[in-house]
Amino acid sequence: MSKQEKHAKTNAMRLLDAAGVGYEVALFDCDPTDTGLQIAHMVGKDPEAVFKTLVTQGKTGEHYVFLVPVATELDLKKAASACGEKAVSMVRAKELLPLTGYIHGGCSPLGMKKRFPTFIDETAQLFERISFSGGKIGCQLTLDPTDLPQALDFAYADLTV
Repeated sequence: MSKQEKHAKTNAMRLLDAAGVGYEVALFDCDPTDTGLQIAHMVGKDPEAVFKTLVTQGKTGEHYVFLVPVATELDLKKAASACGEKAVSMVRAKELLPLTGYIHGGCSPLGMKKRFPTFIDETAQLFERISFSGGKIGCQLTLDPTDLPQALDFAYADLTV
């Protein structure tokens, strides 16, 4: 459960609660233009252990979710290979809310409107705790990545440039 029970629960938190996965919540004031790297520093986390959620669309029209460290870039060729597509491209920010239920800067891999195939950069396995968006701007969740399969179907892959 979260260590801060006074805040409103997001879909991501509710999903973790239902799965019995322990997590910590960091709430902070930020500007929607702040980068993931800036946010990692704001919450006092190692940027290599803070992951951003990226949503893509493959040539087949299918959508895919990728988590990569905030200081890195998603390699679209590696991403396509991971999900078995010829190519993938980033979903535009204006398409994110209707597709996932989340806005740009607050997109969590947990609790989207629909479950999409999800891939996490293999470096997540190097850390005892990783962080990612809690489902709204100014909210980060931190948890043990070995607990994540209880709440999310995903595969690890080499995803960064």
